[in-house]
Amino acid sequence: MRTVRHTAARRGLFMPTEIHAVIITVSDRSARGEQRDESGPALVELLREAGAHVVATEILPDDLEPLAEKLSTYADRDDVNLIATTGGTGFGPRDNTPEATRSVIEKEATGLAEAMRVETLKQTPMAMLSRGACGIRSGALIVNFPGSPKGVRESFAVIKPVLAHAVALVAGKPHAEA
Repeated sequence: MRTVRHTAARRGLFMPTEIHAVIITVSDRSARGEQRDESGPALVELLREAGAHVVATEILPDDLEPLAEKLSTYADRDDVNLIATTGGTGFGPRDNTPEATRSVIEKEATGLAEAMRVETLKQTPMAMLSRGACGIRSGALIVNFPGSPKGVRESFAVIKPVLAHAVALVAGKPHAEA
């Protein structure tokens, strides 16, 4: 089967799923212009290096309902198949990103969040303070990343090997073609 898949791919029979991503930074201070956003640009760079097309970037405050609405709006668009958020995943009273994500997803993708926590915990004990969630809505994968550039880089490295495959599966491609 592997030989057939690779031969078919060379002949153009299977088209890889391109990643079309939206990056949302969730930070009250960045939204107010009091702090420069560094984790959003880090995600943009990592995704572009992985071959993704970045459709949009936004900075939003840590308000639950507006974030949930924005996640829904982007997930329901035909030109978006990945939404990567950064920030709002900790224990702070205004950290609402996981709750906003869970309120809009149709299916959870717990393995991604669990893998990011387990692997980054090997590098810092702070990883156990992350409450990031991952899930699927309307053909888009939503992934919550930590709010620091270091946390973004470490977490992205964990899921990068499966990200394109995950997006292809969300798009409905069979495992053999994803």
